[in-house]
Amino acid sequence: MSLLETERLLIRNWQESDRDLFHRINSDDQVMTFFPFRRNRAEADAVMDRFSKEISELGYGFAAMECRDSREVIGFTGIRQVNGLPSLPTGSHEIGWRLVPEAWGKGYATEAASAWLEFAFHGLKLSEIFSYAVHDNHASLAVMRRIGMVELTDQAFDHPLVPDSHPELKRHRLFRLSAEEWEAGR
Repeated sequence: MSLLETERLLIRNWQESDRDLFHRINSDDQVMTFFPFRRNRAEADAVMDRFSKEISELGYGFAAMECRDSREVIGFTGIRQVNGLPSLPTGSHEIGWRLVPEAWGKGYATEAASAWLEFAFHGLKLSEIFSYAVHDNHASLAVMRRIGMVELTDQAFDHPLVPDSHPELKRHRLFRLSAEEWEAGR
């Protein structure tokens, strides 16, 4: 059963058959360029299980993104609550995505994120949603702008989970979209 559907995508909870893909996107050097770690199989399986449990319990989270035509899973997308990050109020929700390289540049992240915004503001009645990325992750920053998010230039932050051994990945740019801004831009 799909959580969300778009013209080209089915966004659904994780299935056992997704484990190889989930490990691939969390261990691939190209996909993980802006992350200080690569996950081994056991770590990836544990994260996928956690994501799946969150979706089962809450009805949303970081979910599998499947192409309608090919039924191929190309990554994940979703919203989830985030706590403990500088510049973000406790209990904030973030929107995010991660795709296999062969799905990049085709508008899938923007399409999926737009559906999640509808869900966030109409379904969950959130007042705002955030997104953040490493300062030079231009592809993700472009998606944030395309979906109407606005950069909070005075609230960039050093991500506390990025170790000092990766100073080039510490600084993150923060984007926000309020329900009112989203409605006005529709």
